[in-house]
Amino acid sequence: MPSIFTRIIQGEIPCHKVGEDERFLAFLDINPLRDGHTLVIPKLEVDRFLELPDELLAGILPFAREVGDRIRRVVPCDRIGLCVIGLEVPHAHLHLVPIDRMADMDFTRPKLQRTQDELADLARRIRQA
Repeated sequence: MPSIFTRIIQGEIPCHKVGEDERFLAFLDINPLRDGHTLVIPKLEVDRFLELPDELLAGILPFAREVGDRIRRVVPCDRIGLCVIGLEVPHAHLHLVPIDRMADMDFTRPKLQRTQDELADLARRIRQA
């Protein structure tokens, strides 16, 4: 059965895209730690991040850097934190989180609640940055 991320890639489930190329997709997390929290995924469904083929492993960080640069232009923050956890969805993914301090990367704290319109507007601004 395809992962929820594969279903997003296939267009079965909507998302708020902020970047895409032939190998990767970046979209806003619908339960963000902070505004601009983005997930970067390979279009190839691989469960564990470190099991990605070498060419995808080598390409995901340059892709994420471009997305992170656009996020920083839109969301005030000191830097973009990166995190690979991989327990929530069996599809390799990288979290990009705008941060100002270590506590901003605490995945155990309550997530922000944003409307679909708020997420759509933020995604549009990041894409255009």
